[in-house]
Amino acid sequence: MPGTPHLVREVMTQPVAAVDHAARFKEIVGTLRRRRVSALPVLAGDGRVIGVVSEADLLPKEGFREADPERLARLRQTDDVRRAEAVTAGELMTSPAVTVRADATLAQAARTMARAGVKRLPVVTADGMLAGIVSRADLLKVFLRSDEELVREVREVVGTLFAAPARDLRITVADGVVTLGGRIRDRSLVPVLARLVRGVEGVVDVEFDVVCAPLQAVPPAAGPAR
Repeated sequence: MPGTPHLVREVMTQPVAAVDHAARFKEIVGTLRRRRVSALPVLAGDGRVIGVVSEADLLPKEGFREADPERLARLRQTDDVRRAEAVTAGELMTSPAVTVRADATLAQAARTMARAGVKRLPVVTADGMLAGIVSRADLLKVFLRSDEELVREVREVVGTLFAAPARDLRITVADGVVTLGGRIRDRSLVPVLARLVRGVEGVVDVEFDVVCAPLQAVPPAAGPAR
């Protein structure tokens, strides 16, 4: 179906590296390095996602190594000092975890990331179990769709407004930028078209090179020879 949005399950990473809430500091560092990731979901004993531990959560351990003990005592309530003294994933993690469901659209996931200011989201099932992980890079994969693929989908989308888009509108795509040229029956349709085309995932921008003119009538089919 034209315009059907891509879902998180189509771009998320599986399987996912994760750590138990009781995992110790050194184990967390080792897992991050071994799996070449910068953050890990933290799981409760039953497998539910309860938080995320990242390199940023681990760095205070090094940053406060040479701090004056009296200064540490004054700052003891701050998150950085708390993390500097923590030794398990449950103590280090950011909680609750900001998560997303596998059936969420990429736009929904992107908005969740932006609001929370995070770079990745654990993907969870209805009961909070870990199903995958989606990153900013994953959400950008739609912009790797080929220009040919975008032409086909844009033509289908435009066809919802025009009976014969291929004849009356030229549709070209270059590096994700769609150009619509030709004739349209009503210039007020331009913003409608722009909104529809920008809704196609992978479209970078929309440009117009159109004139307002009545569309050509489709000639009647020739009847049988007599």
